[in-house]
Amino acid sequence: MSVGAERRRRYRAVRKLRSEPTEEHLWETVLLYSGVRFKTYSGLPFTYEIRKGRSGEYTKELWIDRREKSKSLAWSSVLLALNNIKKVGEVVNRPKALGDIRGVTYIYGMFYRFGLIDVPDEVKEKMGHPKDRKK
Repeated sequence: MSVGAERRRRYRAVRKLRSEPTEEHLWETVLLYSGVRFKTYSGLPFTYEIRKGRSGEYTKELWIDRREKSKSLAWSSVLLALNNIKKVGEVVNRPKALGDIRGVTYIYGMFYRFGLIDVPDEVKEKMGHPKDRKK
C-alpha cells in the first residue's frame, strides 16, 4: 500500500473515531497507527506495535517502544481512559487527569494525536501540535 493510501486510511479512521468514539473505532485507529511516532506529555518520542497471537488474531495489548525495552499496555487501560474523557472535559491538562491508569502518559499522547482530547498550549509545544506538523 502506498504512503498516501495509508495516510488516507488513517485520516478516515480518525474522522470516524472523533465523530463516534466507540471501542470499535478506537481499535481500528490504533491498528492503523501501529508503528507511527507519537510523543508523551513531556515530548519524549515513542511508537507501539500490536502483535498477533497463535491464532493469527491481534492480541489486545500494545507494546510501547520507548527505550531499549518494550512495555506492554493493556487494551483495558486504553478503554478506561477513553471512558474517562467524558468526565475530564475537552482540555486535559495532564495525563493523570485521565485516571490513575498504567501507561497513561502514552495513552495521553495517542489520544491527543487522534483528536480525542485537547491539551494546554505549553504542552502542545512539547508534543508537537498536529496542525503545525510539516507534511
